[in-house]
Amino acid sequence: MTRVQRLARLLILTLLGVLLFASKFVLQHLPNIELVSLLLMVYTRKFGVWTLIPVYIFVGLEIAVYGINIWNVMYLYVWAILVLLCLPLRRVEKGWPFALLSGAFGLLFGALCSIPYFFSFGAEFALSWIISGLPFDAVHGGGNFLLALLLYTPLSKALDRAVKN
Repeated sequence: MTRVQRLARLLILTLLGVLLFASKFVLQHLPNIELVSLLLMVYTRKFGVWTLIPVYIFVGLEIAVYGINIWNVMYLYVWAILVLLCLPLRRVEKGWPFALLSGAFGLLFGALCSIPYFFSFGAEFALSWIISGLPFDAVHGGGNFLLALLLYTPLSKALDRAVKN
């Protein structure tokens, strides 16, 4: 790969990170409905482990705009976990496995985000965080599932066309 090709890939990955931030910003009025999970799955299919670049650009933009908070710490590892879970599915063409993964990820999002609370405030606090967040996680999982079921394939094809051109 030439320097120009590497630079082009880096620029594309940077723009994809900005797109993550913009998609979350646009949908922020909807409780726990987001495109970040779906977009990361689409990016991972195309770029593999390089998808971590858009992840950390997204997290950096979140910190720059909203400041540092405990949820930034969560974002540092939660989105990387999703990318790592998607890596073995890179060759899968159908959208439904990604819809299942996305739905499960949404359901488990609160549990994954409870890790800093476990270390900061103890197991009881982390468990109360998980239990109190179950209704939100149910909406998150359902929204993730439906969005991935409907949009994974068209977005994957669109990304393929955009990167090819």
